Amino acid sequence: MGARFYKEEDKKVEKELLYKMLPKIHRLRKKKDFERVYKKGKGFRQGFLFLKSLNNDSKISRIGIVVSKKVALRAVVRNLIKRRIRAATKDLISDIEPGQDIVISALTGINKTTDFKKIKETVNDLLLKSGIINKKTNERIC
Repeated sequence: MGARFYKEEDKKVEKELLYKMLPKIHRLRKKKDFERVYKKGKGFRQGFLFLKSLNNDSKISRIGIVVSKKVALRAVVRNLIKRRIRAATKDLISDIEPGQDIVISALTGINKTTDFKKIKETVNDLLLKSGIINKKTNERIC
């Protein structure tokens, strides 16, 4: 019954996002990895997102997404926001320099009605601001 509050256009967006998921090898999943990035990483804020990044000792960059209950009380909405952020980062993963652990946290300014294009622009600006991608990559994406 909880999934019925979505509009028809939200269902269309969900179907599109399923094909834009971030591959599992590029996901940050373990609690100790998140804690290591939070303690030792550099932080950057852009709009409704906060990014922490840290070098790792592998050739693969990994991204973790955090959406707290302060942002959305319902798990359905939190997961929707996470999927949208993950989809926005999928297109950029090839442009991120290898060996980065990145945690992107959603802040209270984001909600389920936030446009995907706005989320993608914010993620791109945030990665550019942090120096994880360069300006040449930014020109190609926009």
